[in-house]
Order: sequence, then structure tokens, then C-alpha cells
Amino acid sequence: MASNTAVMGNLPSGIGICMTIPDILYLPELIFGGLVWILVACTLVVPHNPQGWVMFVSIFCFTMTFIWLVVFAIGGHRNKGRWAAADVAYHGIAAFFYLSASVALAKVTLEMADGTNSRNYKLDISAVVFSYVATLLYFIHTILSAMRWKSF
Repeated sequence: MASNTAVMGNLPSGIGICMTIPDILYLPELIFGGLVWILVACTLVVPHNPQGWVMFVSIFCFTMTFIWLVVFAIGGHRNKGRWAAADVAYHGIAAFFYLSASVALAKVTLEMADGTNSRNYKLDISAVVFSYVATLLYFIHTILSAMRWKSF
């Protein structure tokens, strides 16, 4: 006889966030987002508008990811499906923000390639690489969170 009970999804809490996919990606997101923040903060901020957007995105996503990590660690989600949906929404928005910031930062960095300040150029190149890595991490987290959300 077939069972018609559905398998419910499970949102981890406590140390479980360090052992489950996609939640294991929180730490790399924090590390690479923090590196983008630090590297952009170390450079000469010219032009102001794109660099300001990159700083906003990196600080916002770093802060929100840390808060999200703490909420999941203390079990504040209480294994509700709404939190799984919110996880997908947040990481999707963060991936979109980081993609837009990465493109803007890459454009500014390419315009700096004339060799006027080698140190700032190297810092910006590093920030672009780490920004694209952070974008990829947030995108992967979004996809894996969406698959988990479907199980609720």
C-alpha cells in the first residue's frame, strides 16, 4: 500500500548549518563579501557612484547574511516554510545586487587600466574577482534554497 504522506523540508539550526547544503555557503559568502568590502574601501574612490554602489552592496549583504546566519543558528525559523521562501528571496536579491555591483566595479576597473595608480588597479582587480565569486556563491545558494523550498 502506498503512503500519501509528503516528505517535509527541514531547515537546519545550530551546528547543522555548518553541515547542510546550501547553508554551508554562509561562511564563504561572508568571507568573500568581506574581502570585497575591504578591498574597495582600500582604494581611491573615483568615480564615486559605482564604487558607492559596490560598498553599499557589500556592506548590506555582509550584514544581512550575518543576521541570516544567526537566525538560522539559533533556530529562529522554527522550521516554517515561509523562512525557506524568504531564504530564496533574500539570496536571489543578494545575487542580483552583487551581479550589478560586479559589473559596475569591472567597468570602473577597466577604465583605470591606463596605469596611473598600479596599487589601486591591483586592489580593484582583486575586488572584481572576489565580487564575482560572491555573486556565484549567492546564485548557487539561491538555486539550492529553491530546491529545498520545493520540499516544504
